[in-house]
This record gives sequence, C-alpha cells and structure tokens, in this order.
Amino acid sequence: MPREQSKRFRYDIGKPWIYGSFIAKFDFPIYKTDATIKAQEDSLLQTFEPYYNYDSDVERKQTARFLHDYHNGIPGLPLSYVHIIADRLHLLYQTGVMDTPEYNDICRDSTNMVRVVTGNKAQSVQVNSIYSTLSAYEQLFLYTKLAQQRQILQRCNLNNYIEPNLIYDKERSETERNDLLSSIPPASGMVMAGQKIIDRGDIVDESTYRVLNSFEKEMKRRSATTKEITNTLIGQTIYITLLVILFTIYLGLFRRDYFNKPRSIAMLYVMITVFPVIVSFIMRHNFFSVYIIPFAMGPIFIRVFMDSRTAFISHVITILTCTAAVRYQYEFITIQLVSGLVAIYSLRDLTRRAQVFKTALLVTLASAIVYYSLQLTQNNDFMNVDSEMYVHLTINGVLLLLAYPLMFIIEKTFGFVSNVTLFELSNTNRGLLRDLSEIAPGTFQHSITVGNLAAEIANKIGADALLVRTGALYHDIGKMENPVFFTENQAGVNPHDNMSPKDSAKIVISHVTEGVKMAEKQNLPTIIRDFIVTHHGTGLTKYFYIQYCNEHPDEDVDESAFRYPGPNPFTREQAILMMADGVEAASRSLSEYTEQSISTLINKIIDDDVAGGFFKECPITFRDIAQAKQVLIERLKAIYHTRISYPELKKDRAVEKG
Repeated sequence: MPREQSKRFRYDIGKPWIYGSFIAKFDFPIYKTDATIKAQEDSLLQTFEPYYNYDSDVERKQTARFLHDYHNGIPGLPLSYVHIIADRLHLLYQTGVMDTPEYNDICRDSTNMVRVVTGNKAQSVQVNSIYSTLSAYEQLFLYTKLAQQRQILQRCNLNNYIEPNLIYDKERSETERNDLLSSIPPASGMVMAGQKIIDRGDIVDESTYRVLNSFEKEMKRRSATTKEITNTLIGQTIYITLLVILFTIYLGLFRRDYFNKPRSIAMLYVMITVFPVIVSFIMRHNFFSVYIIPFAMGPIFIRVFMDSRTAFISHVITILTCTAAVRYQYEFITIQLVSGLVAIYSLRDLTRRAQVFKTALLVTLASAIVYYSLQLTQNNDFMNVDSEMYVHLTINGVLLLLAYPLMFIIEKTFGFVSNVTLFELSNTNRGLLRDLSEIAPGTFQHSITVGNLAAEIANKIGADALLVRTGALYHDIGKMENPVFFTENQAGVNPHDNMSPKDSAKIVISHVTEGVKMAEKQNLPTIIRDFIVTHHGTGLTKYFYIQYCNEHPDEDVDESAFRYPGPNPFTREQAILMMADGVEAASRSLSEYTEQSISTLINKIIDDDVAGGFFKECPITFRDIAQAKQVLIERLKAIYHTRISYPELKKDRAVEKG
C-alpha cells in the first residue's frame, strides 16, 4: 500500500469542489506547474555555455604525422604544397575543431556560445566560428591554391589528419548546468496557515488547482520522514486487520460450515487478497487504471461455488481494502459495489457461456451509468463526460469474460464443482456413462429413473437438483464389474441361485467399492464419489441377510458380512438419492401398481431408513422427507400408469339396459 499521507481529493479545473471548506493547517509554498518550470528552464538554458577543453597535443601530433607521411612531397605536386597544407592545418586547429556529431547536436540545441578552456583560462567562443571535422576538411579547399589541385589532394585522404581538439568537459558542464537550473525557484508564492483555499461548491480555477496540487506535494514531502511512514504503516495495519477480523467473524457467525472445508476458506481469503495486491501494484507503478480490473469476478466465483451472501460480504471487504490504495475512494467504492451486486444478481448459477457474456454486459452498463450519474452531481453539463473512463469500464467488461475459462482453474485449485462441470459429467454419450449403457443397460435405465426422481425431490425441497441427478447417474457404476448379478440386468437366469448368501452379499456389496475405484480412475470429483459410497449408507443387504438367517436359525449371525461399508448420507442430496434409489428398486417387485400399494411401499422403505438412523448425519428435515414421499408417490403413479378403480354397474340396472 502507498506510504504517503497526501490528501486524496478529487478536483478538476472548471468543476465544483465537492468537499467541505478547505483551510490550510500549515504554511506551504505554491509550487509552479511542471510546464512553467520547463518553460523557464528552456529559457535559461539558451544562455548556457558548455565547456570544451583545448588540447594542443592534437595539432602537434597530426601535423607531425602529415609531415612525416609526405616528407618527400605529394606525388604530382611541388614540395611547397606540403608546407601550405601544414600551415592550413595549423590555422584550423588554432580556431578549434569539434567532433562532427557533437557539433551537430549543439547546433540542434540552438546553443550560440561555448566556453573553450585553455590552461587556466576559459573564453566564450561563438559556435559558428568553430569547425567540425567535416567542415574543417572543406575549409582546406577554400584556399584557392589547394582548390585548384583538389582532385590530386583527395587521393591523400587529408581528413585522416583532422581530429577534434576541443574535448567536451562533461563534469564541468553538468555542474554549471545544474547550478544554472537550481537558480529557478520551484515556488511562486506562499499559503499561510489558517488561510481558506476553497469552499464547498466553489469552482476550481487554475490558481486554486495549483494551490491544491502544491498542498499534496507538500504532504508527500512531509510524509517522507521515517516517523510519518511508521505512522502510516501502523494505521494501514490496523485498518486491514479490522477488515479481516470482521470477515472472519461473519464466517464464524453465518457460514461456520466453511471452516470444515479448508479449500473453501482458502479461496475466500485468496479472493480478498489478490485484488488489493493487483491494485497496489498498479498504483505503485502508475500504469493502466484500477477501473480495468474485473473486481466483479470475485463475487461471481464465490456466488457460483458457495452462496450469494458470502459473495457480497467478501466483495465489500475486497473493495474496502483496495480503497486504502486508490485515489478517489468515494467514486471507486460506489462503482465497484454496484458492479458486484449486478454480477451476483445476474449470475445465480452458471450453466451456459452466454450467461457470462450477459453478466459482463450488465456489469459494464451498470458501472457506466453509476459513473455518469456521479459526474452529473458534480457537473451540470450533460455533454462534458470523461470518455477515457468509459473505455476503462469497457475493458473491465471484456476482462470479466475471462471468468468462464478461469472457472476451470478455480475448480481444480480449490476442489469445487461448477454446474458446467456437472452438465459435462451428466453427458450419457461419453465416459463411464456410455460404458454403463453398453455393459449394464438395466442399471443404466435404473440410474436415469432414479436421477429423474431425485431431481424432482430436490426441486421440491430446495436442494441442488443438478448435483443429485448427476450423482444418481454414477451411483451404481460399480455394477459394471459383475452386471449379471443384479436383477435389472438379468434375463431369466439368476446366478445367485447357485451361491451362498454370504458370497452373494459380498458381490452385491462390492458394487460400491468397485464404483469408487472406477470413479477415482476417471478422476471424478469427490462430491460425485460421495454419492457412490453413501447411497446405501451402512445398510444391510436384507435379502441375503434374511436368507442366511433362515438357513442358519441357531447361529448368531455376524451382520458385518451383509452390511455396506458406508458412510451414511451427510448431505441433503445424498439422502434424497438414498430414498429415490431404494424406492425405485423396490417398486419393481410390486405385484400390482395401485395408489395404495405404491404409497404403502414408499412409506415403509423411507420410514425404515429413518428408523435405521441413516439420515441422522445430514441436514434433512421431517418436512423434507414428507415432501419427498409425496413426490415419489406421484411420480411412480405416473410411471406405472395407475388408474382409479371404475365402479361396477348394478345388476338390476344392467338387466334394464338389456
């Protein structure tokens, strides 16, 4: 988070001051604007003269080298030309020669004078009286006698004997330049303590704008001390700690069950941490805008995987945390809270890609409308809008579309299952379900029927219909290991007839353990595997248990050989599946399908489950169970086409008609 204590006001030239009366609490200078200081610097630098050291050794070395190379004369010319050229080089070096790129830079900067340092003396010299290495070479041939022999002299490469003898003195020049610039005062006035700068509703003009900017600069300068930074850090620590404590208290009071799910808790605290870190990074490095960050993505994930209340609370905590780092808190809080609410309202569950697009569009529109309304409260001009802000909000909406692909990462990281995943898992044309339809078609039809029954019950009592339907499709996949040992897959031959009850029970019970192995091999989510292990709970394989008891009346029978491994259902959806599965399987054994026989069967099976304590560990109520019974009765009546009994025609009435 930022460590400066500067006042974070929002103000623009030509707009009203939206805060209370602002009175200076201390003296501070009115700093010049950057543009003003830059103009003054440019004006002052026109008088700046960079320093160049005159190196006399260059002339001596280059002239000596030329005389040595042509001590026998220049081919095709009299010997006197050597001395003429040496004299001309002497004149050029006495005037001064600069490196050509340096000379061009000076001319480009409009520098008129340079200071040439010779020994202990510094003399101002006009730039146009100095030569560059290129112009010095051309100057040689301006002498008439040499110009006449230019064609011959060009073969001598005379430019090799022209080197810069004016060397830039960087250290002295930079010192002089800095001294010159430091003479420009950064301020052009003072504000005294107690002086009123602006009042609420006053229009911010250029002068007031400069005073307000100066106040913020002064606050930044003052906050640079160690004491101020420490105070700021302490204040921020208290602020963030309070927000985290409030969030934790909310979870403890209203969502205590999340503490039993470490991954759920981890995701919540990650969500309220990631966005403030991103905001702080953007504010620290001052690039992009915080309004392009899709804050609504957090409540979307929490709403889809958890609940709407937690989504809203976590969004509020996230936004309030980010507020400590942003500049315009009021506007930021308002826009982001509205966008979060719209996201939560518009995406109650995620089943189609189009829903994310709709949510992103609604969030963008809502944010733009809120921002426009805030602008109208500060400016009555309907046409004077900040178009850049709307671009940022549009980018925010586009980035919000990433919620759909990121959903997969969230699922895998924190162990959640979205509705999209459930829809994919319930596709009967692929994976284990396709194998089930081919290997054990009777079990497959049973699973579909159970899934439909369970989904109707879930809709009736407010449970997760999609989840229980998907769990029902997979609850009996273990029967694929030995499909013929289950009645729905048999065609007149029952292999249990030639087996002992214990062996039969062992095979029937194994469909649970085999189902779990298949689910783990296919990486089915844990929430789906739980339906496999709980759909019989710790119940008995009653048929084989009773058969064994009847065959061994004098034996103290060990029930563990006939009991499923469990555990019992621990969610409402698992309890629904147990009821639907037991009722659907038992209904096939009815000799006649009447309303009375169906009702009696359903009540007996579910009441036995309740009496056996199978629902003690799940949050299902007696009211839910009663509604489940009613749904099962109505659905089985429709499945088996039960009709009311027609009245018989009285005998005497029949005679009359005859």
